[in-house]
Amino acid sequence: MAGKRPLGNPVPVSDLATEILDPVLRKRAGISIGLVQSWEEIAGPRLASHSRPEKIQWPRRLHEEDPFEPAMLIIACEGMAALHLQHEAGEVINRVNAFLGFNAIGRIKILQKPVLSAKARPKPAPRPLSEAEKSKLARTVGKIEDDGLRASLERLGATILGQKRP
Repeated sequence: MAGKRPLGNPVPVSDLATEILDPVLRKRAGISIGLVQSWEEIAGPRLASHSRPEKIQWPRRLHEEDPFEPAMLIIACEGMAALHLQHEAGEVINRVNAFLGFNAIGRIKILQKPVLSAKARPKPAPRPLSEAEKSKLARTVGKIEDDGLRASLERLGATILGQKRP
């Protein structure tokens, strides 16, 4: 029963997701979820915020006797991160190979495309409220007895009113 989890014990959702996603990523992109999760430590925070590993493309081997050739790591980048990544390509290759434990990557291919989805992009800050809006909001939530709930509703109201044009 080694390796099996006892039934009834809670299991973190991240463990279940990793078990499901890792084989799919390995088959489709030739990449492990561990590499994607560790990308910030591998590439550094400056590059990792504007790039992500997409795929590992292995060269075709016609025969079993063909010598091993390192693969190409395809990385998606936005804007100026592509230029920074190009200058640091050798170092990134060395770090990826150290992470994988062998000389797996020989070169990098850079794809320029948006890395963050529209949902992950930071939203603009709401505008400051006028005194009339602040007083109306305070009157609206003032009758709520629970201090935490009242403060949360005030923040919610300020956000909603701040997104509307005056």
